[in-house]
Amino acid sequence: MAQQVCIIGGGVIGLASAYALVRAGMQVTVVEARETLGSETSFANGGQLSYRYVAPLADKGVPLQAIGWMLRGDSPLKLRPRMDPAQWRWMASFLGACRGSVNQRNAGHLLRLASLSQDTLQRWREEDQLGDFHWRRNGKLVTFRSLDSYERALNKVTDPLQQQVLSAADCARLEPTLDGASFAGGIYTPNEEVGDCHGFCQQLAARLEASGRCTFLLGRKVTGILHSAGTVQAIEMGSERLPVQHLVLAAGHRSPELALPGMSLPLYPLKGYSLSVPIGAQHQAPNISITDYDRKIVYARIGEQLRVAAMVDIVGFDTRLEPKRLALIKRQALETFPLAGDYQHAVEWAGMRPATPTGVPLIGASAYSNLWLNLGHGALGFTLACGSGQVLAELIGRHTTSIDMQGFAPRAA
Repeated sequence: MAQQVCIIGGGVIGLASAYALVRAGMQVTVVEARETLGSETSFANGGQLSYRYVAPLADKGVPLQAIGWMLRGDSPLKLRPRMDPAQWRWMASFLGACRGSVNQRNAGHLLRLASLSQDTLQRWREEDQLGDFHWRRNGKLVTFRSLDSYERALNKVTDPLQQQVLSAADCARLEPTLDGASFAGGIYTPNEEVGDCHGFCQQLAARLEASGRCTFLLGRKVTGILHSAGTVQAIEMGSERLPVQHLVLAAGHRSPELALPGMSLPLYPLKGYSLSVPIGAQHQAPNISITDYDRKIVYARIGEQLRVAAMVDIVGFDTRLEPKRLALIKRQALETFPLAGDYQHAVEWAGMRPATPTGVPLIGASAYSNLWLNLGHGALGFTLACGSGQVLAELIGRHTTSIDMQGFAPRAA
């Protein structure tokens, strides 16, 4: 008899987990608080599938750099201290992870998972013929405005075959829309990809529904998890109770609300913003994905729109659009790509990226025998989703995992 797995969370992480589990022959139920799938953090994120650029935010020198950012009016980072112990604990752990050796080790963990994720997505696309979600292997160009940041980045290039060092003139030849932009140079990685995360969620949901092995419970908020003797028994949705054989917690930044005794879920939301800018026949949008390193803005052409995403706001659980932050993104995008699209009709969005202090997600078994975690992917949710779902299915199925899971194991409280 097939194992039965219940997943709390219908974003890209929960849906990729469900898809991997169904492919492994299991029966799955996905419970989502909203009426639609992939409609929160997965809805309008940056769109870059950036498999080679996965180094955590926590690194040597970042605290001092962050102080400098926060003194600027155009800072990519905003901190609003709150009377919230979770925020202070998270920041203290983040500061503890801001060491070069720790960053290097965690980046290695993320690179393993990112490589698996790219391979897994390719297999799903080719073997299952997933429908269109504007996926392209268009390459990624990281551009540097400061000569200092450019030279520091050159020292970190370890694979010249994968990462091509370009001058400012080379950047403009590779991506003509950069002609005239103020950059010292760039690093180009040809095998990076782009896609519509929300469209990908819809494709997975359609395949899951057609499989006959997946049930969706939408508009159902999980209010509690019943457990006894180290085993989860059921989930509660108000007055409704649903027994479970295996339970996966993939509810993003809301997951700590459901933490059980003995579990440590060091997650905090990092708020980000995006603009979806319509592209008409008269516009000149970049074809290659661009990361403006010094301004911390990413640009990705997704079909007939340019996705512009930026900002790390540590402001608690405030999901509201902030006009000043969005106006800053629009102004900087117009300075860099003035002819890229119809900025007046750009669709504005904000999302809460669930991040661990180290930047490494929590994937695997919890302190409860049948409760599994797939959490804390931060800004890399789309990039890491397929690999995370794959290893989770392997763990639940008691198979050898495709990669070494060192670094990802959830910690006890």
